[in-house]
Amino acid sequence: MFAAYFDCPGGPENLYMKEVMKPDPGEGEILVKVSASALNRADLLQRRGKYPPPKGASDILGLEAAGSVAGLGPGCSGRWKIGDAVMALLSGGGQAQYVTVPEGLLMPIPKDMTFTQAAAIPEAWLTAFQLLHFVGKVQEGERVLIHAGASGVGIAAIQLVRLAKAIPIVTAGTQEKLEATANAGAAAGFNYKIEDFSEKVLEFTQGSGVDIILDCVGGSYWEKNLNCLSTDGRWIIYGLMSGGEVHGDLLARLLSKRASIHTSLLRSRDKEASSVFFPQYKERLVRAFTEEVLPHFSGGTCPRLQPLVDSVYPLHAIAEAHRVMEENKNIGKIVFEIPV
Repeated sequence: MFAAYFDCPGGPENLYMKEVMKPDPGEGEILVKVSASALNRADLLQRRGKYPPPKGASDILGLEAAGSVAGLGPGCSGRWKIGDAVMALLSGGGQAQYVTVPEGLLMPIPKDMTFTQAAAIPEAWLTAFQLLHFVGKVQEGERVLIHAGASGVGIAAIQLVRLAKAIPIVTAGTQEKLEATANAGAAAGFNYKIEDFSEKVLEFTQGSGVDIILDCVGGSYWEKNLNCLSTDGRWIIYGLMSGGEVHGDLLARLLSKRASIHTSLLRSRDKEASSVFFPQYKERLVRAFTEEVLPHFSGGTCPRLQPLVDSVYPLHAIAEAHRVMEENKNIGKIVFEIPV
């Protein structure tokens, strides 16, 4: 089969299509014929040599995929059959013609949704769902500040905050991106390049601040985050786009507000032993998302959730897609079509 590959860490120019061995499904695994995959910042970091795949995971790029069931490994429960349209959360391997997936990490593709749309869901939406519900314990009426509001995770988080009957507030770097977040349901949005978002957030919340911050930026935002975080607020860090170094009295500021810092990475969670009675973390996450959120992607639901696809590239144009994301040009998800 063909897969996106690079031989040594570096820039997008190192990416190319490589013929590799087609995987065989192991115990409890499903073989998926991939029709579409999507790009994530973790792929950019892995290409640069800064985010290796977890032990035992494929070294092929791609943390999500959509396609059809092409094979069943031994010990599968019978939930899936050949030809089923599925989407999957992966630790790697999605940007290839085939990938094997533990059956507990598969989800059915919502009715009337294309493979391209479905490929934009697993990593971004499960990340946002995990941050809000498994980590942040979001409650009705709470105010949630979402940095990088026009990213895949950001657009998902806005809609999931609305679904939880809470209030999404965002930051983004262009007016076009702020308009996209407003269309997704953001109650307010601020351009971090020309505004002090902490002052604007305090103004919007009448001085009370936000209850939760979803932060993929890190070090450079710490003071402004604490300025607009409410007493007993939760600051959730899931990325370090500006680095992790902090200069200043972070702990004293945090203590004065009785605030808490949570950190979360989804990909690197260990593949611990799993059973019907004690499913592993990712399986619990996928199950909860499938039951609580997935029905809202289908017609007739209110609110109806919608993934936002920025652009679609053939897999052989993967280098160009990486450049677009590195330049922060995308609004929503960049998706790859996988060659037959």
